[in-house]
Amino acid sequence: MNKIVTIAAAVTLMGAFSTAAMADAGEKTYKAACFACHGTGAAGAPKFGDKAAWGPRIAKGLDTLHTHAIKGFKGKKGFMPAKGGRADLSDADVKAAVDYMVAHSK
Repeated sequence: MNKIVTIAAAVTLMGAFSTAAMADAGEKTYKAACFACHGTGAAGAPKFGDKAAWGPRIAKGLDTLHTHAIKGFKGKKGFMPAKGGRADLSDADVKAAVDYMVAHSK
């Protein structure tokens, strides 16, 4: 029984660590690459933390937001260049940044 509890605790800690690491990566990418538009609203970007602006976008689901952020998107209110114009970012970095912005805009 103790081995099962120990394994479960280890798995829980690993999950918490990876979640925290992803949040850190998302914040780092946001500050380095996304803030220019999502901090100011440039090009029609929904501002960080603006629940009203993010709400309809969040309702479309994370898969859609990830795809739009990675591949680019032209909407009614503005445009999102692929990877925010930063081709050097990995898809995982972009997804982490999107997840970070969404988590702070609900």
